[in-house]
Amino acid sequence: MLTLTREIRFSADRDWPTGEVLAAPVENSWAGWPGSAGLASFLRLQMSVTGKIDERLGYLCNIKKLDEVARREVVPLVFKALAAEGSHVSVPRLLASAWGALGRGLPAGAALARLTLAVSPYLAYTMTRENPSDMLVTEQFEFCAAHRLHCDELSPQENVDLFGKCNSPSGHGHNYVVEVTVAGAVDAGRGTALGRPQLERIVKRRVIDRFDHKNLNVDAEEFRDVNPTVENIARCIFELLRGEVKPARLAKVRVYESPKTWAEYTPAPLAGEGRGGVEG
Repeated sequence: MLTLTREIRFSADRDWPTGEVLAAPVENSWAGWPGSAGLASFLRLQMSVTGKIDERLGYLCNIKKLDEVARREVVPLVFKALAAEGSHVSVPRLLASAWGALGRGLPAGAALARLTLAVSPYLAYTMTRENPSDMLVTEQFEFCAAHRLHCDELSPQENVDLFGKCNSPSGHGHNYVVEVTVAGAVDAGRGTALGRPQLERIVKRRVIDRFDHKNLNVDAEEFRDVNPTVENIARCIFELLRGEVKPARLAKVRVYESPKTWAEYTPAPLAGEGRGGVEG
């Protein structure tokens, strides 16, 4: 089975004259359509659909059809929610409504598998077909730290050959970006299984305060005997947060060492169980 993902971008502005704006041509979909009439949120909607490839066309479905249904069903839905609720719109409830609207209008042969609404570059909400009662919330954090990649059991030359400049005795630094994804049933009061202020306090206490502006090899007990690679950092952060985000569950931790290098850690499924809705 193949998965195809399409993203549309648009500004969420409750002051737009809706009918006029939605009838306007799409002039710059890369920058977002419709654009902002003033100071407004810039949103990204990612639609992942599954199905079989049309052997003649090579398509799962025409992405123009995905654009059309998203702009016809979801953009007006957002405008109406903003007009009715203002800044108090519940993003999880809005996303659930968008799921239903998209599911009714998708091209034949395309089944909605995952839907993500990014409300900023640093915060996104996701629903999946595997576990539709759950809402996945992904938030970004960052910390600055130094590290040196080195294995004591290797010779000095072997370490240099393997790690190169990263084996410099003085170490080197990174601005690490950490994406934490939690999952859980939508709560009628909070809108998600775990309130964002609570999640932010937990990550700050368990991760950021522990590693920020530290030399991981020297100052972090977790890496005294563990090589602080981005893979080990992702695994370590997951273990530091495991069990701390109840009543939600920790679904995934992704750590960017640079914009070109990142590692992702997810829990292994229990014997006999599938992954469920832990995809982000």
